[in-house]
Amino acid sequence: MQLIIVTGLSGSGKSVVLKALEDTGYYCVDNLPATLLPQIYENLKGTQNRVAISTDTRSGALEALPENIKKLKAVGVNVQVLFLESTKQALVKRFSETRRRHPLSNEDITLGESIELERELLAPLSELGHHIDTSELSANTLRGWVKDFVAQENKEITLLFASFGFKHGIPLDADFVFDVRCLPNPHYDPLLRPMTGRDAPVKAFLAQQPMVHDMYQDIENFVTRWLPSFVQENRSYLTIAIGCTGGQHRSVHIVEELGKHFSQQQQVLIRHRELELSL
Repeated sequence: MQLIIVTGLSGSGKSVVLKALEDTGYYCVDNLPATLLPQIYENLKGTQNRVAISTDTRSGALEALPENIKKLKAVGVNVQVLFLESTKQALVKRFSETRRRHPLSNEDITLGESIELERELLAPLSELGHHIDTSELSANTLRGWVKDFVAQENKEITLLFASFGFKHGIPLDADFVFDVRCLPNPHYDPLLRPMTGRDAPVKAFLAQQPMVHDMYQDIENFVTRWLPSFVQENRSYLTIAIGCTGGQHRSVHIVEELGKHFSQQQQVLIRHRELELSL
């Protein structure tokens, strides 16, 4: 059985993810208490090969989740965890727009306090799996990322290289963040400004800059040096975020080059946050 557990902050998009998984052929269970995970497995084994379960603070008993995941892995179940998170500002906006009540809110606690309390309660679970920061993602983009996630083969580790713009905030789901704002900026060339780091003229411009080559080489060497340590820790995903000012030129170019290099020996995903948001 392939089992995906979806958890994370209320309002971060778990229902969107569960629907996307259902569309790709997963049997989905929403709002399951973590204590019932072994029973669900026993009931569904032999009849369902791909199962997705959502569990969060609504169902309680989350402290049982890590141990039950270990038990399922011990009997051969392929368990993956998707942890969704967002900034406080994004969550406040979503709850305000939909007029939904936060599951932890009451007359004695504000919406902002409820969000921070839930973040604290979920902190022990945040290290269990792959993070997705949905702060600035549209539902369509999130659905696409989830489909990319489930399409990966079961290998030791997947490297996820992501570009972003610092002016839009650092992604919450990054394991490592590299700042390439010191590199020569194609933005100041009127001909290159409307292009991206995937376009040939921008790539040619950056390829001629010694600083770009040195920065790329340093990042490549760092990832190569430390990757075995993360493999030994049984990590399924490692996210390396590369940021420039707007997330359009330099960071995109570096991510594309890193992805090209490491895809020769590892499973690789590439994301360009700001480019995808502009679609």
